[in-house]
Amino acid sequence: VQLQASGGGLGQAGGSLRLSCAASGRPLGLYNMAWFRQAPGKEREFVAAISWSGGSTRYTDLVKGRFTITRDNAKNTVYLNMNSLKTEDMAVYYCAAAPAGRSLPGPYDYWGQGTLVTVQR
Repeated sequence: VQLQASGGGLGQAGGSLRLSCAASGRPLGLYNMAWFRQAPGKEREFVAAISWSGGSTRYTDLVKGRFTITRDNAKNTVYLNMNSLKTEDMAVYYCAAAPAGRSLPGPYDYWGQGTLVTVQR
């Protein structure tokens, strides 16, 4: 499966952005999906994950209550709605896929190219 992330850009602190991850090559419904992020000088970290059916989700405490991961298998797309943005959310965001049988923490086998999110005060 190939993954293409988009939707990054400049957001305002307290504002919102929506990221999308489009899958191609194989049906998205075969995979659990996740978002990770990597800020400058920091290691990549887990942000959110959603099971193949959308029935289960998981979030890092850093974004719980502010970010929402959803998916539309018919459109082969996963979304990350980011609300109440903080400057510390600034990072390159990556979408990732893992076979549906795995647990949501991963590991994840397939990665998109990343999309940059910048948050301005």
